[in-house]
Amino acid sequence: MRPSIGRRLSAAVLVSCAVLGAFCALPAAAAPAEQRAQATPPRPPARGPKRYTIEQFMATTSITGASFSADGQRLLFSSNQSGIWNAYVLPVTGGTPEPLTRSTTDSVFAVGFFPDDDRVLFTRDRAGDEQNHLFVRETDGTERDLTPGDRLKAELVAWQGDGSGFYVISNERDPKFFDLYRYDTKDYARTLVYRNEQGLNVESISRDGRWVALSKARTTADNDLHLYDTRSKTLKHLTPHQGNIRHEAQAFDPASKRLYFLSDEGSEFAQLRVVDLDDGSVRVHQKADWDIAFTYFSWDGRHRVTGINEDGSTKIRITDAATEQPLALPPLPAGQLRQVTFSKDGQRLAFYVNGDRAPNNLFVHDFKSRQLRQLTQSLAREIVADDLVEAQVLRFKSFDGLVIPSIYYRPHEATPERKVPAVIFVHGGPGGQTRRGYSAMMQHLANQGYAVLGINHRGSAGYGKSFYAADDRKHGREPLWDCIEAKAFLASLGHVDPERIAIMGGSYGGYMTLAAMAFRPEAFKVGIDIFGVSNWLRTLESIPPYWESFREALYAEIGDPVKDKEFLIATSPLFHAKEIRKPLMVIQGRNDPRVIKPESDEIVEAVKKNGVPVEYLVFDDEGHGFSKKRNELEANRRIVEFLDKHLKGGGR
Repeated sequence: MRPSIGRRLSAAVLVSCAVLGAFCALPAAAAPAEQRAQATPPRPPARGPKRYTIEQFMATTSITGASFSADGQRLLFSSNQSGIWNAYVLPVTGGTPEPLTRSTTDSVFAVGFFPDDDRVLFTRDRAGDEQNHLFVRETDGTERDLTPGDRLKAELVAWQGDGSGFYVISNERDPKFFDLYRYDTKDYARTLVYRNEQGLNVESISRDGRWVALSKARTTADNDLHLYDTRSKTLKHLTPHQGNIRHEAQAFDPASKRLYFLSDEGSEFAQLRVVDLDDGSVRVHQKADWDIAFTYFSWDGRHRVTGINEDGSTKIRITDAATEQPLALPPLPAGQLRQVTFSKDGQRLAFYVNGDRAPNNLFVHDFKSRQLRQLTQSLAREIVADDLVEAQVLRFKSFDGLVIPSIYYRPHEATPERKVPAVIFVHGGPGGQTRRGYSAMMQHLANQGYAVLGINHRGSAGYGKSFYAADDRKHGREPLWDCIEAKAFLASLGHVDPERIAIMGGSYGGYMTLAAMAFRPEAFKVGIDIFGVSNWLRTLESIPPYWESFREALYAEIGDPVKDKEFLIATSPLFHAKEIRKPLMVIQGRNDPRVIKPESDEIVEAVKKNGVPVEYLVFDDEGHGFSKKRNELEANRRIVEFLDKHLKGGGR
């Protein structure tokens, strides 16, 4: 997994982590000529789109995660219905979600039901500091911290196949590395399974508990897999190779005889491969014209779920694990399937459907009765989906001919006769991806009359390993020039005003925003930096200790703060802040462990010396992203007010 200033995307849980919910999201395939050339006008509502306030957009409920109770009658999930994330439970027959946790200060995310009773695991940090602890909610409602202590981070890795135990990683012994522990399901007695002194990362555990798959990153495009035998206490190198090849363990088969893993060896895209643990033989099991993103088995082992990252969308394939035949499903609503989960007995299937104009909604399908039921309605009741915008995948050629894919939101009213202002949105990473799917921020901007282009510049994930590696040691240069070319592309569409284009991004995208303002100050009318890096030297020296296993790869990607000091100074906006001449907004979480607050403090102070308008928002109870609705609402409101002021001459 590539180290990222933004959060990691999980195959099982995709959680909004910043204003847009895509700052950390997940090279360029050939596109049809008509897709590259022109954005197709969307079909506007017959009555014209209604304008909605940010309060109305934020009334939408975000939900994620799904875990069946032991009897298969209820589903556990996370929701920000209360204004902050908490754990909820809902009958599979529908009804009103019941809160299991009632935190009002720190977000709680449900992990899962225990396999044989109604106990629940959940995780919580403190005001966004990412020092997550693992908790159990007992059947009487009491809560217990299973990973007590200060300055540690812990998370569940897997359940043992028979339900007698579960596996947790924690960096309590050494802040730099995560050790693996087994907890007994009955009394929570803990046993050290793997003492990590080599900087490896636990990826997967076999159901019988014998095998542990671990990875070691050398660069962001090159890593290895290792296999640890808990019986013999030996470590075996599974993927010796030459050159840059990425490997990522996915899942052991139900019999604990084979390991499924991803590899781009000999291919532009990640393929699914299988290694036999007895004889070490490896074969390609599945490949596609895009990256296979993940695969996992149902609890009973009868089914396998695979996700393919197809042009910014996730395509889910569910098959019989023995025959590889597709699982028959009823007709489903339009949108992408996400977070597919089977009940323990395999009789029910839970999943989310998400679309550009529809946020996550939870569904459950009963195979015996063949009944499909929608359990939630997440979009705010006041919002009509037809007023929102269906995103488009567009491509354009950059300065050197490289084709750059993007996700585009065109306001309903945008025409050659009524040209609209635009925002180029840059995702987090490095190596993130702007993807299809519901985004309150994107939709609010489009609803307020702003075209939004979510650019997947060179270095973005999902478009092949050559494209992915094309930004290495080039940050602030070639990827930035892609953003400059995106401005020209927007102007060529005919319905965007070329004099009213902003650039905005979060995390690494915030860095790209500052880089654009400093290194190409003539290009954009304004910039909005959200949790962004201004000084690579400081950021690389202050990364969280638990990123130690990725340090070498991160330095190879961006630069070594000692060996490459001059290069990093040359590509850090803070040292060139005197060149910033256009209005700037900066947003920062006080508890951010990834991009620390001085990154924003100093760029704001430096730009103010230029006499340039600067707006600075600091949220005292947030980290690297937003976990509280009130803060997300305030940030979104201020962003639109800032854009209205500088791109529309004062707004409405």
